[in-house]
Amino acid sequence: MSKYIEKKNNNALTSVFSLKLDIIEQKEEEGISKQSTKMAREQLAVLDKLDKAKTQGYHFLAIVIAGMGFFTDAYDLFVISIVAKLIGRLYYTDLNYKNPGTLPPNVSAAVTGVALCGTLAGQLFFGWLGDKLGRKSVYGFTLILMVICSIASGLSFGHQPKGVITTLCFFRFWLGFGVGGDYPLSATIMSEYANKKTRGSFIAAVFAMQGFGILFAALVSLVVSAGFKSKFPAPSYNEDHVRSTQSQGDYLWRIVLMFGSVPAALTYYWRMRMPETARYTALIARNTKQAASDMSKVLQEEIVEDHERAQNDVAGADQWGLFSPQFAKRHGIHLLATTTTWFFLDVAFYSQNLFQKDIFSKVGWIPKAGTMNAIEEVFRIARAQTYIALCGTVPGYWFTVAFIDIIGRFWIQLMGFIMMTIFMLALAIPYNHWIQPGNSTGFVVMYGLTFFFANFGPNSTTFIVPAEVFPARLRSTCHGISAAAGKAGAIIGAFGFLYASQGKTPETRDRGYPKGIGMRNSLFVLASTNLIGTVMSLFVPEAMGKSLEEVSKENLEEDEENKTHV
Repeated sequence: MSKYIEKKNNNALTSVFSLKLDIIEQKEEEGISKQSTKMAREQLAVLDKLDKAKTQGYHFLAIVIAGMGFFTDAYDLFVISIVAKLIGRLYYTDLNYKNPGTLPPNVSAAVTGVALCGTLAGQLFFGWLGDKLGRKSVYGFTLILMVICSIASGLSFGHQPKGVITTLCFFRFWLGFGVGGDYPLSATIMSEYANKKTRGSFIAAVFAMQGFGILFAALVSLVVSAGFKSKFPAPSYNEDHVRSTQSQGDYLWRIVLMFGSVPAALTYYWRMRMPETARYTALIARNTKQAASDMSKVLQEEIVEDHERAQNDVAGADQWGLFSPQFAKRHGIHLLATTTTWFFLDVAFYSQNLFQKDIFSKVGWIPKAGTMNAIEEVFRIARAQTYIALCGTVPGYWFTVAFIDIIGRFWIQLMGFIMMTIFMLALAIPYNHWIQPGNSTGFVVMYGLTFFFANFGPNSTTFIVPAEVFPARLRSTCHGISAAAGKAGAIIGAFGFLYASQGKTPETRDRGYPKGIGMRNSLFVLASTNLIGTVMSLFVPEAMGKSLEEVSKENLEEDEENKTHV
């Protein structure tokens, strides 16, 4: 008998480590009555219906509604990299200096990084608020904030550098605050609406709208700058220091920034019409009757629920919080994995995205600033970023959509980090070869592949996994914490890369910057962060094909959870 018990305990321990614990079936095989040991709560009928629902029109509507927020998020966060050089020319040109004006180091860091700081704060605040007040309750507010601040960013007042930059940074902080709220809320809403079979693809599709937002930012900048370039021709800076900086450029960057408000405003009405998710209503608000009623309308079929039993089930559910020993035991390693992988990803991802213009200039894909006028430089930068978005960024997102529920989150993330490391090293090791005349195209192809595997990899999965592995009452909060860790990495990447990539001699660095470690060494640093991300990905759980309650162990009784650790 002792050997029999020892064998079964070993089997249970093995099941825990493999993350495939099926407690009810295991005990049935052992012949132990479910009456004597109840091990898992039965899934609510409304949640079971959602998990097993066929793909329907409301799924695609939810993707569009949530996705347009991310479309706007990406537009607003990344468009600044396209117009930053124009702002530097307009407000910081010294006519006695041989090169066009650029943003001073502290100003460039502020303009580029202030929205990321706002995003980090918004992720933490709205992530917490989404679990306290409901996903829908605060979803509309984030959109309004983005619309207002997008418009206000373009209306930054004054003609003097200090006034313009101060107001621009102020409004971009609050713009980032609204953008930050969209991360945990959109991910949580989509995960709680989706069925378990295609949940990964649906969440990935929402996040994939970020790729279209990046592309749209480049296209809008390209079209607007092309129109201005045609209407207001001017000589290059080398030919005429004064006339090369067209005053009309002051309208160009404002129009481009304000255009980000359009897609967000168009989806506000539909966002407000979405019902609260059934998992929030049933598991957190504890109103199973309302949850069944809401989802009956969404699914267009009657959901029969034993409300008395359901209410007793949710009333007896776990109530431990984020800082409890129970959370640390059950989800501590998961939170460590989601925060660290997102952090190390964004150090590299935002460094690459925000400073494409500088990298392309240094390898010769974009001509030197002195050979162009101010508006033409915007046009050239926008065109280069359009190519990268079309060929590398956007396809990577949609490869994730196609394969995430086939390959799984874990393997896509691991593969992505590994490939990013390889391609970053392929750029860094022969860097002196890439910067030689005629080799810039090869550099850009390799650079585009790092974006492809970032998006067909950890940039997508780090967004998806935190929306699946945590219990409903902490899901939005934990996603916000994970996303905020990512933005902390983005801030380090944005500020650090700006200084680190500067050369060691005055001729190889921008005016006003201190000596850095150079572009080649900076690429080695980014490769190292990708390698660390690869290691931390080993702790990411796989959620493919499982219900949210199964992944988060939300249906597991507390006493049985304790038994599995004996």
